[in-house]
Amino acid sequence: MTMIQALNSALADKLADDADVLIFGEDVGYFGGVFRVTAGLQERFGLQRCFDAPIAESGIIATAIGMGAYGLRPVPEIQFADYILPAYDQLVSEAARLRYRSSGEFTAPITVRSPYGGGIFGGQTHSQSPEAIFAHITGLKTVIPSTPYDAKGLLIAAIEDDDPVIFLEPKRLYNGPFDGRPDQQVPGWHGHPAAEVPEGLYRIPLGKAATVREGEAATVLAYGTMVHVALSAIEECGIDAELIDLRSIVPLDIDAIVASVQKTGRCVILHEASRFGGFGGELSALVQERCFYHLEAPVERVCGWDTPYPHAFEWDYFPGPARLIKALRRVTGEA
Repeated sequence: MTMIQALNSALADKLADDADVLIFGEDVGYFGGVFRVTAGLQERFGLQRCFDAPIAESGIIATAIGMGAYGLRPVPEIQFADYILPAYDQLVSEAARLRYRSSGEFTAPITVRSPYGGGIFGGQTHSQSPEAIFAHITGLKTVIPSTPYDAKGLLIAAIEDDDPVIFLEPKRLYNGPFDGRPDQQVPGWHGHPAAEVPEGLYRIPLGKAATVREGEAATVLAYGTMVHVALSAIEECGIDAELIDLRSIVPLDIDAIVASVQKTGRCVILHEASRFGGFGGELSALVQERCFYHLEAPVERVCGWDTPYPHAFEWDYFPGPARLIKALRRVTGEA
């Protein structure tokens, strides 16, 4: 399966498994979603289980919170992650705090799906990577898959979770993995080829990182599209780096990060979002706090530019293999 097919399979399996699960959002019903992730679900499960919503992101999320408090498990879609800001107050002030404010009497078991990141030349209105603003909010979980296999297992786990989950789907991976150069496909899905997505329910625990590639020279921390960029760079430069796919940034598998960095003594962090205020800063601080006496070089970050997202220079904005290779050579002393 492609990632689109895997996500569609996860949604279909949960709709069939649990009568409390429902899907709604802009164009997700009859049209099947702008990227076709929900294609065929309304026809199969009916208008009350998969339906369209007005172009009102705050209303979509507010409605989902009410549904969740009532006992349902809604999976609202925000058509692009860039559009989620009108609903940010609902997510922060209501969804994230409902369990605590009600002393556990109510929860918000909602899974907010949204395509995110670049790859379609959408610029600063359709291609942003806002994961850091969700990671900062206590009570929200943030998940970012990198393969079809992970996407299905993580989405099922997210839907079954009793807390609100922001499920960000990298657009560049919807139909296959790509590195930082146009039309350049990365070989393989790090152990999970596109065809190997099981039918039926299976789960990948939230907060459990995956070791994509073992190595001794340095640790690369990545998630989403950047996992494939990192794999391409490591294979190209020949440095024996260990690659960790975080899968979720909240909850974060700190134990896996610490074990890897203590082994290699070096760390490079890779993400598509802008560097300043990005989640890489938090990762860098955590590594420094827990691995200081094991580090043989400063922690490096390879990120997007600290500028508005450029339409015309999208492939230059992306942290590509060349930029990661330079960072790996610096931390290993090969520069």
